[in-house]
Amino acid sequence: MAQNGIAENGSHDQTHTQSQRYLSTRGDDAGLSFEEVVLKGLATDGGLYIPEQVPRASAWESWKDLSYSELAFEIFSLYISPSEIPSADLKDIINRSYSTFRSNDVTPLIHLQENQYLLELFHGPTFAFKDVALQFLGNLFEYFLVRKNKGKTGRDRHHLTVVGATSGDTGSAAIYGLRGKQDVSVFIMYPKGRVSPIQELQMTTVPDKNVHNLAITGTFDDCQDILKSILGDADANKSLNLGAVNSINWARILAQIVYYFHSYFSLVKSQADFKLGDRLRFVVPSGNFGDILAGYFAMRMGLPVEKLVIATNENDILDRFWKSGKYEKKKAEGVAAAGGFAVDGSLAQADGVKETLSPAMDILVSSNFERLLWFLAYEFAETAKMDDVWNKKQAGQEVTKWLKELKTTGAFGPVYQDVLKYAKRDFESERVDDTETIDTIQTLYRKVGYILDPHTAVGVAATLRSVERTGPEIHHISLSTAHPAKFSGAVDMALRGEEGFDFEKKVLPAEFVGLEKKEMRVTDVDNDWQKVRDLVKAQVEQELSEA
Repeated sequence: MAQNGIAENGSHDQTHTQSQRYLSTRGDDAGLSFEEVVLKGLATDGGLYIPEQVPRASAWESWKDLSYSELAFEIFSLYISPSEIPSADLKDIINRSYSTFRSNDVTPLIHLQENQYLLELFHGPTFAFKDVALQFLGNLFEYFLVRKNKGKTGRDRHHLTVVGATSGDTGSAAIYGLRGKQDVSVFIMYPKGRVSPIQELQMTTVPDKNVHNLAITGTFDDCQDILKSILGDADANKSLNLGAVNSINWARILAQIVYYFHSYFSLVKSQADFKLGDRLRFVVPSGNFGDILAGYFAMRMGLPVEKLVIATNENDILDRFWKSGKYEKKKAEGVAAAGGFAVDGSLAQADGVKETLSPAMDILVSSNFERLLWFLAYEFAETAKMDDVWNKKQAGQEVTKWLKELKTTGAFGPVYQDVLKYAKRDFESERVDDTETIDTIQTLYRKVGYILDPHTAVGVAATLRSVERTGPEIHHISLSTAHPAKFSGAVDMALRGEEGFDFEKKVLPAEFVGLEKKEMRVTDVDNDWQKVRDLVKAQVEQELSEA
């Protein structure tokens, strides 16, 4: 055991959370409750919330035969004190969240070939992995609001204004998690013309009056910047009770930890050559870094993960960091065709984001990377042999400095060699281009008849490279992020003319049929955070006056 109660793998040896509190990655906020960080989303200092201690799941092996909901309860209970959410209430929230999934396993594990497996995360209401977290988060919001508003009427009721930014799947998942809920208005920003047609239809055809879609002239990074500006704006916070559904919200990360444990146990139960305690690799298509960050927390809690493999597309800021230690925005050198909509392949993007066949990963700045940076900086601070308060303060100062450099210069680093060493100890990275994405979809379909969406194909391509390094003795689980029907352009491009392929019969879910005939509700807005803020304020005021 290292100093300050930190175990050798970096986890805190803790089996309960009667006193679990949360702090900001930038050091100014600390001592917050779970409810406070869920409802606030973004810290007041602009940072992201993380637990003050990562609990050590000392009895994780005993969870092997639990159902998905039972497993979620055990994991969530390590982060949420029963004094905040009583156990019976937490179980009810969990059961309601996952009763909406089409698979009894919630996230079933599929054998692809040899020691390579696929974790299907698209069995929720909107056919994307975001449902796993956002069904839970939507019910959390509702739970906290019902409790706050007990006995209150009219303007005295606590009204939550949820603002989100999406590169495609977060938006519809958030909308389906919050639609029709009392005392909540939800505003989803997406980059106009840069999400797939199905993704846009899933968002804009929801008729509930508390749902508002905003098509922003710009990129997902622009939407994300607008979101952070609004969440950090004093005027908006004075007039609105703001909440966040993006993966800057800690509850999103917490919910995703569960499927790492669940898939591990699924592998143990299905494969005689894989035993409890054996190590494996997870490969995760990565844009905003939230999905793979949940795997990092699972590792810190004690799950025997040999390595987490980051799979990026040609917007490869994460891959370049792991290669060089420098985190740097970079202008794209060319533009590839994007799934479902035409793009001139000869011109460079002025904004630096390259449009690819995996548009949900077309991101220059990965917000959740800040959380990992804090843990890397904290571990580096520990080498000074000071007390834990000093270590946390140093970590917050280092992260603040890095993020300030990124905002002002477009880059920071290279980071200290020890910081990069810690990052490489737990992670590897791969960059997969559009040609390799198409090849992977084709090859897997021809070999085993399985149809990948382009984001999942990026992960499977990275898995194949990882297997080349490790050999077949290491099991790999690649995370499948979305149903292939959500990216019809890329799938059809890859498999058109293949024997037996029929998109409508083999891929298209019944839930997607006829969406294009429904009325779309969307407002076009300039890339200007103040205009978006004012629109949100006016719309919320109208909703409240009509209530």
